[in-house]
Formats: sequence, C-alpha cells, structure tokens
Amino acid sequence: MDSFLNGLALFQDAAAPQGNMFMTIGMFAAVFAIFYFMIIRPQNKKQKALQKMLAEIKKGDRVITIGGIYGMVHAVKERSVVLKVDDAARLEFSKSAIATVLDKSEATEAPVAVTEETK
Repeated sequence: MDSFLNGLALFQDAAAPQGNMFMTIGMFAAVFAIFYFMIIRPQNKKQKALQKMLAEIKKGDRVITIGGIYGMVHAVKERSVVLKVDDAARLEFSKSAIATVLDKSEATEAPVAVTEETK
C-alpha cells in the first residue's frame, strides 16, 4: 500500500507545472491589457461621443438616420426627434436612430428631395 501511495506522490510531482505562477498571471494581465486598449477603451470612447452628439441635437440641425434618411430637425423631444424630410413630410424618430449630425459644409452637399418641379 505504501508503494502505491509513493507512486501517486511521484505522479503528482511529475504533473506539477514547471513554470512560474507569476509568469502565468503576467500573461493573463498582458492579454487583458491588449483587449482593454484595443477593444474596450475605443468602444467606450465611441459610445460617449455618440451620446454627446445625441444630447446636443437642436432644432435646425441637418441629420442622417441609420436608415439613410436625410432630414432637418424640426422638434426635439425627450426621447425622439421630429425630422422635416420634405416640405410637408415630418417623421418622428427615436434619438438612437440618428447616425450623424451633418456639419454646415456637409449639409449643403446633402441630396435634395425629388419633387414634381425638379423632374
């Protein structure tokens, strides 16, 4: 019986890791740091910039929705915006549906709606 237990003890010693535990922890820390700086941090910055943009939307801004609709903000509500798409067409969108607020220079380059007069 003693030889059996001695044999198990030798087997456990042979299966024990030969590397340093600090090296393993260091590798996990390095992988986490890479994920943080390459994935998590840029995504957080992008999310904050989007929230800031949505909070600063005001009447008269030219915007593009996530569906590709160009419009001018007619009214801003707590959770939604009303876009003036054409002379008589107004659509209400959730604020989260706004993809981009156009600059003044980009707003002049935005496509115009096709009407009977422009055909």
